[in-house]
Order: sequence, then structure tokens, then C-alpha cells
Amino acid sequence: MNFTDWIKTIPPEITRDPLWNMEVYRIALFIGEVAWFDVCKLAQDKRTLEISDQLHRAVGSISANIAEGYSKASKKDEARFFEYSLGSAREARDWYYKSRHILGDDVFLHRARLLVQIIRPLLKIVPEFRGKKISEEQSDYQPYTLESLLENVPFAE
Repeated sequence: MNFTDWIKTIPPEITRDPLWNMEVYRIALFIGEVAWFDVCKLAQDKRTLEISDQLHRAVGSISANIAEGYSKASKKDEARFFEYSLGSAREARDWYYKSRHILGDDVFLHRARLLVQIIRPLLKIVPEFRGKKISEEQSDYQPYTLESLLENVPFAE
């Protein structure tokens, strides 16, 4: 499965919503879909059952918080939910790192790089909506093309 194939399966009840126009939301929803296969793999080993649950919650929270934030009336409220989403994206990356022994390095790197494609725009969106900067240093992420990450999706064997 890749983004192009997956996007064809999304019903109009989602794609016709103005929220769908946010690229970061589409990517977050896609990684939620991809993560399903990863958490199923992790759930098969009792040593990683709890990691599976934590990863599932963190990844699911990314798009859910973007959706909730998008629906808020005030920019300050919107920013707060986008911050939650940012925290969940970073948490998911952390759980993916801890899962690399089961999922493999290729899967971890792909998911981490895809999560960066969510983290970077959120680092810009939050200060715009909040009206002030996030109190952290600017991150220098490696530039991976989003298209490559969306079309070449590895899965654990």
C-alpha cells in the first residue's frame, strides 16, 4: 500500500470536508493507516504488546488532534490542539524507535521520516496560530521528499 492507492479508498465524507485540504492532516491520517500494520506486528510478541498500544494511541492522536483543533473557533484553541498533535507525532517517533528491533530499521526510518513531514509543518503552524514562537530551538531535519515517503512504504515481514 502507498499513499496513491490509499487515497482512492477515502470516502467523500472525509475528502469533501475542508479539513482534507490540510496536507499535514492527510499525511497524519495516512500514517495512522500504515501504523495499523505495525501495531498488529508488535502485538504478536508479548514483549512489545504495551509498545503496540502506546504507538497506536500516539499515532491515532496525531490526526485526531489536528481535526479537533481545526474545528475550534479561536486561533489560541486551534494552536493548543495542534501542539497536542505535535507532541503525539514526536511520541510516535519515539515508540517507533523502540520498536525497530521487531519492525526493522527500514520501517523505523521510513516512519520517522514520515513523522518529520508532520512535525515540521506543525512547528510552523503552532506559532502562527498562537501568535508567538514555540520555545524551542529550530530543528534541522534531513530533507527527504514527501513523495518518496508516501509512495515507497516498507512493512515489517
